[in-house]
Amino acid sequence: MRYVKWTFRILLVILVLAFLHYNLPQHDVVRITSTEVIRMDFTRFNRFFFAQADQGTTENPTRDIRLINAVRPNGRVIVYRNEDTGVFGWPPYFKVDSSNLQAEAADLISTRDNPQWTVVTHYGWRNEFLTIFPNAIAIRPVDSPDVRIIPWVNIVILTVLALVLFMIRRMWLQFRERTIDPALENVSDAWDRVDQHADAAGQQARGVWARFRAWLNTWRGKPRR
Repeated sequence: MRYVKWTFRILLVILVLAFLHYNLPQHDVVRITSTEVIRMDFTRFNRFFFAQADQGTTENPTRDIRLINAVRPNGRVIVYRNEDTGVFGWPPYFKVDSSNLQAEAADLISTRDNPQWTVVTHYGWRNEFLTIFPNAIAIRPVDSPDVRIIPWVNIVILTVLALVLFMIRRMWLQFRERTIDPALENVSDAWDRVDQHADAAGQQARGVWARFRAWLNTWRGKPRR
């Protein structure tokens, strides 16, 4: 059972970390090379990674997706999608300006010989096999690819989350100390009393049986007439 418990804990930690890594904002320093709009078919495997994957009238919805193509300083390419999350969508970025963001990205297109570096704020993952893209939230130009980025939003969110978990743990420990532990002690005391009564009843039964056998032995020693 100990291995099962630790396996469950490790899987839970992995799921929580994956959830935070997917939903929290990330920052990439890239050079935008082009923007485009593609017609995309959604499948049962990738539709959950899009903010509006349920649109369409067929089993596999089809709609236009805005893409922003970019290159990292090390030369590796990265493709972002530019999709509104809406007011009630998840994650709650309240993004409704994808058209404006596409125009900003187009205005920052540059070449390898005359690069314009930008910081793209996004969430999500890039996976070629599942055809999923991180969703760009904001774009801003920077002077060089060596710019230092401090993820203040992530720091604040993780700090608040840590405080909330700490408070929940403290409340649970207090609840356990005040309610559960006394109840367990009462149950243990009740079982001890039951055991004591059972022992007393057993001793009494053994005493009665011993007296009965002694009485029988008195009859065995009497002569017959």
